[in-house]
Amino acid sequence: MYPVITISREFGSGGHSIGEKVAAKLQIPFYDGEIVTRVATESGYAKELIEDQGEYSSSANKWFDISAASAMYFQSPQDEIFIAQKKVILEYAAQGPCVIVGRCADYILRKADVKCLNVFIHSDMKHRRERVLARYGEIKDVGIEKRLAKKDKQRHTYYKYYTDQTWGNFRNYDMSLDSGTLGEDGCVHLICTTYEMMK
Repeated sequence: MYPVITISREFGSGGHSIGEKVAAKLQIPFYDGEIVTRVATESGYAKELIEDQGEYSSSANKWFDISAASAMYFQSPQDEIFIAQKKVILEYAAQGPCVIVGRCADYILRKADVKCLNVFIHSDMKHRRERVLARYGEIKDVGIEKRLAKKDKQRHTYYKYYTDQTWGNFRNYDMSLDSGTLGEDGCVHLICTTYEMMK
């Protein structure tokens, strides 16, 4: 059986672009923003909320401060979004080989015994800064490095909350690739080569 490829990534490391190129090269579906669209349609939540709550969190996020007692009676929007995303991810994986970016897909599919190639994309600050500037331009009132660190911290918190594991820990992935050293095309080549070996 062909594996599903999951791409976890540091913000600004090019993980989305790498996943997109991998899917195109292997001629399999690519899912990232499509997950947001489907969850919005099925849950009734606004796409903007899902984009904000569907992969990020912070210590200031009130949804993560709900007590255990309160949780017995109240399910936060963040939890509802996670459950909806989990359902969509499992449905996409059941349809056949594909590339899925972020949203704890590696953990969700591993728990469901779905054959996966789990990849983590990271890079040095210099290359990440260049990518963010090229894609978004200068961010007023916020240093690029601070924005990158904040995004990573939010993904770390979100992943820890829903998986009880450490985001970015090499033990959770089959491949950990430095896109700054290897370049996007180098990462694509290694992922596709490994994928073919796993058929």
